[in-house]
Amino acid sequence: MEEYAGLDVSLKAVSICVNDETGRVLWCGEVVNEPDVVAAALSRHAPNLVRAVLESGSCGIHLYRGLEAVGVPIVCICARHAKGVLKCKVNKSDANDAEGLAQLARTGWYREVYVKSADAHVIRAHLLARRQVAKARRDFENQIRALLRTFGLKVGTVARGRFEERLRRLLDRVPALRLPVDQLLMARRALLASQDALEAETKRLAKADPRCRTLQTMPGVGPLTALAFVSTMDDPVRFAKSSSVGAYLGLTPRGHQSGEVAWTGRISKSGDGVARALLYEAANSLMVRVRVGAPLKAWPPLKVWALKLAERVGGKKARVALARKMAVILHRMFSDGTAYRWTP
Repeated sequence: MEEYAGLDVSLKAVSICVNDETGRVLWCGEVVNEPDVVAAALSRHAPNLVRAVLESGSCGIHLYRGLEAVGVPIVCICARHAKGVLKCKVNKSDANDAEGLAQLARTGWYREVYVKSADAHVIRAHLLARRQVAKARRDFENQIRALLRTFGLKVGTVARGRFEERLRRLLDRVPALRLPVDQLLMARRALLASQDALEAETKRLAKADPRCRTLQTMPGVGPLTALAFVSTMDDPVRFAKSSSVGAYLGLTPRGHQSGEVAWTGRISKSGDGVARALLYEAANSLMVRVRVGAPLKAWPPLKVWALKLAERVGGKKARVALARKMAVILHRMFSDGTAYRWTP
């Protein structure tokens, strides 16, 4: 008799439900979120296991890798798709969710999600840490600006290296603010040091990775964009067509059609937000800054195409379209290992 299992994973525990091929529940229980413990429970209660499924999420990545390593037929499915089925239950509980996932495993009505490698998650950890530190630094700077604005002092536009110098001159007018502002500046200096260290490490990683060096041959693509793209794609073979990368990164518009009603909305913004934002910055850099050197005496074809498009639809939409086109070309470069071709 074939058996199917659903795993509802939380931080500390995993709810397991085992069904047979007719959908009858054979066993339900809860175990600790450890791969060896979950594998032992499945071996004991589902000896003829055909497929076990769990939802995508940070809590299930370690469990997925551990179960896959010991030979458990585990499948990671899209949590967004599974939500539509699981919400049919009147009462929301881990046990009910596990039962619903077991039914999905039996029927095969799910979308499998690719689980990235550990190396890709290491790169992503560096990029996320850098983004969080940069955001915290901006928050501290904005808080200082707000404190001074109350007393009619405006910092204005100033370079990052001259920020403290500008504040010292303003604080001479209101000496009572020196202590709180000095403490905020102390935290800002620590964040600046962390940000510089993370940026240096990301540049080192990009320089040491031949894939990133290949992607950086495209105009506008720097080490951060190359690293983000490599970590997001991980294995380019999983995309049958390079044109699918734009939708995977959320750079294609949403569509809605029902009867005679049909409309196209804004981009979906699904997928990795870090890679999408960096691709948009790369597109902006290509349109605004990058020019071909004197020997070529021409702009890159991508830049010419984007500028013509901007005249028709506007700069922002043109940058999104250019980011999508760059993602498609980068995927082909990533798959073939070939450098960017400046001429058609």
